[in-house]
Amino acid sequence: MSTSNYTNAQGNMGAFSKAKDLQQKILFVLCALIVYRLGTFIPIPGINSEIFAEIFSQNKGGLLGMFDMFVGGAVQRMSIFALGVMPYISASIIMSLLTHANPTLSQLKKDGGEQGRQKINQYTRYGTVLLATVQGYGLSVGLENMGGALGSAVIEPGLFFRLSTVITIIGGTIFLLWLGEQITQRGIGNGISLIIFAGIVANLPSAIAGTFELVRTGALSPFFIIALIFFIMLIFIFIVFMERAQRRIFVQYPKRQVGNKMYGGEGSHMPLKLNMSGVIPAIFASSVLLLPLTLSGLTGGSGPGFINTLSTYLSHGKPLYLILYLSLIIFFCFFYTSIVFNPQETADNLKKNGGFVPGIRPGENTAQYFDYVLTRITLVGALYLGLVCIIPELLISKFSVPFYFGGTSLLIVVVVMMDTIGQIQSHLFAHQYKDLLNKTDFKGGL
Repeated sequence: MSTSNYTNAQGNMGAFSKAKDLQQKILFVLCALIVYRLGTFIPIPGINSEIFAEIFSQNKGGLLGMFDMFVGGAVQRMSIFALGVMPYISASIIMSLLTHANPTLSQLKKDGGEQGRQKINQYTRYGTVLLATVQGYGLSVGLENMGGALGSAVIEPGLFFRLSTVITIIGGTIFLLWLGEQITQRGIGNGISLIIFAGIVANLPSAIAGTFELVRTGALSPFFIIALIFFIMLIFIFIVFMERAQRRIFVQYPKRQVGNKMYGGEGSHMPLKLNMSGVIPAIFASSVLLLPLTLSGLTGGSGPGFINTLSTYLSHGKPLYLILYLSLIIFFCFFYTSIVFNPQETADNLKKNGGFVPGIRPGENTAQYFDYVLTRITLVGALYLGLVCIIPELLISKFSVPFYFGGTSLLIVVVVMMDTIGQIQSHLFAHQYKDLLNKTDFKGGL
């Protein structure tokens, strides 16, 4: 470590020790996440835990396994947090689509200000409750149809079990949504992202233990484990680099005279992230491809023939699975990027403020230029997501590496860590600046 880096580290630690408000925020986040983890061990009433554990072990490679990864084992234990925050994420995505497609909602988001944003958030919460109700009822019906060698997964099937399951699932989802909002307001980082992050990280110790158990039994060699650790470190570095990568478009503003003084004329940069869609394309692509496999597993192979055929060709590591996985990731990358960034709207706002891109006419030509640049960087970002997600899939299928080492989980862990650390650094800088102002003696007249 160089002297400058060591000095900066010492300064950050000193600032952290003095930043009591930041310490309280971090402590609040830790306490909230502990509450979330305790809730994942509270089972839904009426479930035979032993029988369901057997059924889950037979279907953990499907959609159930992926959801269980996001909710920290809550699906495996069929707890009150079995759905986690997934209904809210789905509702948010649906609301984004409706806002993009519906002129009324689009106008409300654009011109409504804080009140409009709160209205859209309220609609999103209504959608969360609706999705949680539908998914909770589907979950209750699916649980009643599940059975193992020891019997049914539900102790007493019927209307009361379905009603109690739906109410429990809705209550668990709403509580997690409230807990995430409290973390965002009173803690540090994004509450919903931290809840998903905590779910993934909580299962990493068991995944690591399972990997070393494979080494002990001789299924994997020690050299492979060393290579795997090195590979994961490289993936982490690669994700950090690509997530921070951006295309900066130079924007010039004209000069204007106010009285005897000249203002403006300066230039700035408009940053366009290489990956604007985050991990949403990977999550959606995995959900679509794992659905036939899950349906086939839940029906015990007695379902429609085309579902069983699809599940055979769409297994982990199969060529068709990898091709469709990459294709869906690219599709969802372009689709979601088109929602979060509107070249025409950005060009119009730039024109209203008097800004322009040197060499490009304001208005329609600027919008076409933004669209051209965005298409190129989105393609690179989509290929990056596909590469990060497909390579771990090959490791999972060929070497039986635990599912938690998949590309989606690595992406979520790295992205959330980067966002949280960035917010902590911002608080430290703000605290250092405040201390500097307090120590400065402003004397003398103006």
